[in-house]
Amino acid sequence: MDNTINNRWVSTASSIWIQSTTGMSYAFSIYSTVLKSSQSYDQSTLDTISVFKDIGANAGVLSGLLYAAVLNRRSLCCYGGPWVVLAFGAAQCFLGYFFMWLAVVGYIARPPVVVMCGFMFVAAHAQTFFNTANVVTGVENFRDFKGTIVGIMKGFLGLSGAVLIQIYQAFFRESPSTFILMLAFLPSVVCFSLMFLVRVSPGSRVDDKKYLNNFSVVALVLAAYLMMIIILENIFVFPQWAHLGTLAGLLILLLWPLKISVEAVGKDKTFALPTERDPLLYAIDPNEHEKIRGNDELPGNSSDVPPVTPNMNLSEAVKSLNFWLLFMAMSCGMGSGLATINNMSQIGQSLGYDTVKTNTLVSLWSIWNFLGRFGGGYVSDILLLRNGWPRPSLMAITLAIMAVGHVVIGSGFMGNLYVGTIVVGICYGAQWSLMPTITSEIFGILHMGTIFNTISIASPLGTYFLSVWVIGHIYDKEAGKDHSCYGVHCFVVSFFTLAFVSLLGFLIALALFFRTRVFYRSIVLKSLSHSLRS
Repeated sequence: MDNTINNRWVSTASSIWIQSTTGMSYAFSIYSTVLKSSQSYDQSTLDTISVFKDIGANAGVLSGLLYAAVLNRRSLCCYGGPWVVLAFGAAQCFLGYFFMWLAVVGYIARPPVVVMCGFMFVAAHAQTFFNTANVVTGVENFRDFKGTIVGIMKGFLGLSGAVLIQIYQAFFRESPSTFILMLAFLPSVVCFSLMFLVRVSPGSRVDDKKYLNNFSVVALVLAAYLMMIIILENIFVFPQWAHLGTLAGLLILLLWPLKISVEAVGKDKTFALPTERDPLLYAIDPNEHEKIRGNDELPGNSSDVPPVTPNMNLSEAVKSLNFWLLFMAMSCGMGSGLATINNMSQIGQSLGYDTVKTNTLVSLWSIWNFLGRFGGGYVSDILLLRNGWPRPSLMAITLAIMAVGHVVIGSGFMGNLYVGTIVVGICYGAQWSLMPTITSEIFGILHMGTIFNTISIASPLGTYFLSVWVIGHIYDKEAGKDHSCYGVHCFVVSFFTLAFVSLLGFLIALALFFRTRVFYRSIVLKSLSHSLRS
């Protein structure tokens, strides 16, 4: 294949487009009503199906195992190995949503609830295949800026829900069932069209950061544009032509990454990296332990040996304390954050927010989520490479700030939801870019997809416990026989509990920071050495 399109810049632009259209799980609220009515579900049954959505979107072990298998097959990798993972994702996306659509419109007999849960699981599970292929390939291609590229990929995924909703507003506003059919076709078609361009093609040059920053600017402009549209749509009633116009502007912005990749390719004088695994990317070489012991530039006790083994597989990783520290920190952070957004409508109702204000808060959550995902990766690169701050330290800081956000929401003062959801949303999003990046560093890249997708299971597990056994139980107790609760007392205990859980996550992340601080010092030294050689 011609090097004009066979390179990491075109791969990045292609991954951005795929990420921008594959956040199907974030659009559940659009079609949940028609799903409920067409299948005669009660709210409890619909919530059960929603749980399978969350599990499917986060339980990505299979996608990680498949990517690791493809990565080990050098012959496949040279011809675009990630396409295998993307193809599996596209097939699942189509099958899950297509059969769901058939049931909703009545083309097939109403399936049992367990079968519909299976449709939802398969449809949402596709997201893990898209995410694994794009994130891990990005980390492979930009070894010196792992946090930045993960932030970009996770950021565009965070915005994808808002992108899909804009398409719905333009074409299917009165037909949520047709929107389900669109979810079957659009992400799959985009993925099948671009998957051969997503490939492992690592390289390094001095202006890599410049072009990655340009991709970052696109993400920020897109987020600002979507935020403006969301706010205006909740103030004014848009006619059809206005929805089409805003969608056209959105598509123009999404063409911007192509322009950046063309410019980067035109000036690309990338030198090929060695065929052996880069220790900065794949963790420390086993012989490095002794070097670090005797390196006077590394402060600390000589017993501070980096607590990592190069290229751990999943079975090795789960035996390490670092894995469980990261898993528990994410259970606290992701679990409490997702529990907040899952209960946003009920919180707004209890505090007297009208439907328009509550819908605006729910819509804007995707923007705060994006800012956290993007900022967590971008800022952590700066803090690590310029200031020597280990990434787990930023994870600990965001979890502590998240606790403050939960206290703000629980306090019930005027405007508390606006302030609290911004704080919690940004900190929640940051966990999604920090966790995969930390995984690639302390466990190695070879099985990164499998390990970080396993850790992602912490999100639905934490959410289930906090939503059902904390928020739901306390709300039902306060509501009594009326099943509806109004006032600050409905959620104050719940959100102070969530604040405590976030503080617990802060302490766990702090423990991970202390265990890995020497290892991260070695990364900074290697990065400086690499820069000097360049």
